[in-house]
Amino acid sequence: MNPNRELTVNLNINQANIKTEVLAGATTFLTMAYIMFVHPGILSATGMDKDALIAVTCIAAAIGTILVGLLTNTPIAMAPGMGLNSYFAYSIVLGENVSWQTALGIVFLSGLIFYVLTVVGIRKKLVEAIPRSLIYAISVGIGLFITFMGLVNIGIIVDNEMTLVSAGALSGPVLIGLAGLLVMVVMQKLRIKGSLIAGILFATVLGLIFNYVKAPSELISFDIDLSPIAFQLDIRAALKGSLFGAIFAMMFIDMFDSIGTIIACGYKAGLADEQGRIRKLDRLLGIDAIATMIGALLGTSTTTAYIESAAGIEQGGRTGLTSIVTGLLFLSGLIFIPIIGMVPGFATGPALVMVGMFMIRDVVKIDFLKLDEAFPAFVIIVMIALSYSISTGLAFGFISFTVLKLVSLKFRDIKPAMWVITVLSVLFFVV
Repeated sequence: MNPNRELTVNLNINQANIKTEVLAGATTFLTMAYIMFVHPGILSATGMDKDALIAVTCIAAAIGTILVGLLTNTPIAMAPGMGLNSYFAYSIVLGENVSWQTALGIVFLSGLIFYVLTVVGIRKKLVEAIPRSLIYAISVGIGLFITFMGLVNIGIIVDNEMTLVSAGALSGPVLIGLAGLLVMVVMQKLRIKGSLIAGILFATVLGLIFNYVKAPSELISFDIDLSPIAFQLDIRAALKGSLFGAIFAMMFIDMFDSIGTIIACGYKAGLADEQGRIRKLDRLLGIDAIATMIGALLGTSTTTAYIESAAGIEQGGRTGLTSIVTGLLFLSGLIFIPIIGMVPGFATGPALVMVGMFMIRDVVKIDFLKLDEAFPAFVIIVMIALSYSISTGLAFGFISFTVLKLVSLKFRDIKPAMWVITVLSVLFFVV
């Protein structure tokens, strides 16, 4: 069926109107527009060109989200994922001393594997093998990791030789960052859309007023140059055996992050069938994988579905028109690269803290009374945050889950695919 025709048909079925869908798309954009500021700031720590990153972030978000709208007719947005970008920058590139070109190769391969798993149906078996408690723990662990990075960017947490970390001095930038965080919290409490972007802009303006931020020479620019990072990925280097664990971790995290987001948003958008299954889940996951590969070619980390899509859905978004509007708004951000590029770390740090808080909410879904599943979940949460490595946290958690089930003689709780995942986790440490 022609995607555009499908969009028109479903608009009529849902009795939606163009105004509602457009407003819903704008709402989704406002709630996730912070990634135009935050994502380039994280990846630029690897030495990648920040202006090019801003442009690629806008383009990658637009491509993924518009594809969702045209090919699935659902109101779900996609963009370079938070958490995955931290893994790319701080674990792979800076932590393991891998070049960002090779890291982009890792992203491409993870997307390719994700796509193949989706097409042949293995993805479904892997999903069914992982207990929900561990899936929730992944979100919580990444949330803590992102929160820590946000606090570092603000300057609240600093390095300390004696205690590893400690509280930083309340300098001007720190106080401005806290003011931006307060704006976000208050707006979120009052349910005012766009709280993260508003807080970022507020802190940036204060930084300009008190001379902590340098104003750009121009406000808009049509000089868009992707060449510093586009098509620079090194797939051959990424195929080294020592990087297999990183490819697996990148693919695995993206897969479960996307599945959780799509299921959560799908229920709110009325996409579930009579059996509670989300319609077009495989197609959405396929687009996720394709968008990830396209993003890697352009020069950015893994693209994934965004839970902020729920904001647009709450505003009445029910069809792909919502996604198309969101994608077009991201494209408009390309001409504002000079403004976006001047935003400092102490302004984007609060957004990371808020995103971390949103992700930690899943902790209430973990049954801590069931020790053989609660402990592995706890291990994942703690080790992701304290080991400064998402893949390490996952490997520890999966191995501990299998070991505890074995000593408890609960062999039936370990599904065949979980054995595969556990072996891969062991290999991750061995390699």
